[in-house]
Amino acid sequence: MLPAPILVLVAPQDIVNIGSAVRIAKNFGLAGVRLVTPEIFDPWRIEGIAHNTADLIERITLHDTLADAVADCVWTAALTARERAAKRTVYRPGAGATELVARAAGGPVAIVAGREDRGLTNEELDACSALVSIPTDPGYKSLNLAQAVAIICYESWLARGGERRPIKPPRNPATPAPMALLERLFTDWQRALWAIDFFKTRQPDHVMRAFRELLYRADLDAREASLVRAMGIEVVRFLQRQGIAIPVQAQNPGTDPIDDDLATGLEEPDSPG
Repeated sequence: MLPAPILVLVAPQDIVNIGSAVRIAKNFGLAGVRLVTPEIFDPWRIEGIAHNTADLIERITLHDTLADAVADCVWTAALTARERAAKRTVYRPGAGATELVARAAGGPVAIVAGREDRGLTNEELDACSALVSIPTDPGYKSLNLAQAVAIICYESWLARGGERRPIKPPRNPATPAPMALLERLFTDWQRALWAIDFFKTRQPDHVMRAFRELLYRADLDAREASLVRAMGIEVVRFLQRQGIAIPVQAQNPGTDPIDDDLATGLEEPDSPG
């Protein structure tokens, strides 16, 4: 991937926000975290908030001034919600992240965020190359520090090519449903609808034509089609087990075997987030 920016937090007041920002930095592959005069710095507590980030926490550096924290950076982007009277270069998060990544070709770049209660001072904003403003409701502009950091870090991840990472495929991919299986599915569901007297006031041909179109649009795979077919068969079998008389059109459901391996196990167990 392209070079990642550094996250600089100026005078953060709440260790929970520091921990949250560290976790976000780890989520989106930032190059490091630098803290300028934090009110509290406790690596053990930070890792308790941001689990499995010990490697990043070990590389956190502490600084007395913003100037010292960004001394080696070739470009810096400051997060701010305030409108500025002076003419400044102001980006929205996506464009700002793109510029950060482009500038990283020349050396380290940094995202700079300020205090939870009042952000960055005018002098600190002046010390940054450009500003990034996240659009919010004018009636309630202020974002939590970690929220603002998350937005710009996510955008930087995308700008560096993160969106090109493939989505994990299903653990047990199924083949497309063959037409023979779909025809058995339609037949068994027509029997099921007869069994519950669904066609009492409806035209079977019209209903089944609409039902076919619905499932064709769903583009079922073989596992899904087997499961849906099993549902239709079970409707009739349940009524028979209960001793409920069913119309002749609904009798003898499911004469062809169902692939139990396909009809079960459709849901995969959740994996840890």
